[in-house]
Amino acid sequence: MIVDLLFADADPAWIVGSFAVGLILAAGVAVLIERVRAQAVRRRADDLLAQAEKDAENAKKQALLDAREEALKDREKLLKDVEKLRQEVREAERAVEKRESAAENRQGQLDKRERTMEAAQKKAVEATESYEKRRAILDKVLDEQKEILLKITGFDRSQAERLLLKRIDAELTEEIGRRLVRHEQQLKEQLEAKAREILATAIQRYAAAHTADTTCSTVDLASDDMKGRIIGKEGRNIRAFEKATGVDVIVDDTPGVVVVSSFDAVRREVAKASMQRLIADGRIHPARIEEVVAEVREGIE
Repeated sequence: MIVDLLFADADPAWIVGSFAVGLILAAGVAVLIERVRAQAVRRRADDLLAQAEKDAENAKKQALLDAREEALKDREKLLKDVEKLRQEVREAERAVEKRESAAENRQGQLDKRERTMEAAQKKAVEATESYEKRRAILDKVLDEQKEILLKITGFDRSQAERLLLKRIDAELTEEIGRRLVRHEQQLKEQLEAKAREILATAIQRYAAAHTADTTCSTVDLASDDMKGRIIGKEGRNIRAFEKATGVDVIVDDTPGVVVVSSFDAVRREVAKASMQRLIADGRIHPARIEEVVAEVREGIE
């Protein structure tokens, strides 16, 4: 009704024109609103894209940090495994060296025994040859004596042989006695040498357990990780301990123990007490080893 009152007296042409202008203005306003809305949507999209890029960058950085941390953990674990393998290799090398040394000692003893046997065989051969030579000389002398007696006495061969044999028997009785005594002495010496050899073999076979009980002492460990600390970097701790105490330290695959070995009971006891004190103290290095060994040795003395 208000519109009708406004346009009641208006010119129709003006009304049409006004209406067209209104439509144009409405269209412009609609376009302007659409542009504003499009700009807002574009800004929102840009903001979302920027936020997504920022989130992606943060996620990338976090993933890199996580990967780096995981790589560091893997590297530390790998280094520990490598160190453990190196320690096992060093222990294996020490065990192999000790076994090789023992094998060389046994080989040296065998070589010495073979040389002794060869020398004895050579002497036996020389004695046999000397006996054959003397026998040949004796036979020759007997023949010469026979010929001389036959020429001097004019006896026949049987008479001369009886006389010669009687004379030779008288002369050789003492020599035969000496030879028998010497042969008996040689036989006695050979029997004693054979008895000593049998006794030594029996001792070698059955004295191993007794020797281990009287020359070795074991030290208990809380864990096998302590073996690495006892050996030290490149074996410096175990070398310092062996030098300070004068014993051999055996770190093998036996779980929970190390062995100290020495024929000297005092040294072995000093080494055992020192090792127990070092393990309880936890500080194991060359200077501390020398200090503890000196204290324990003074106390035991």
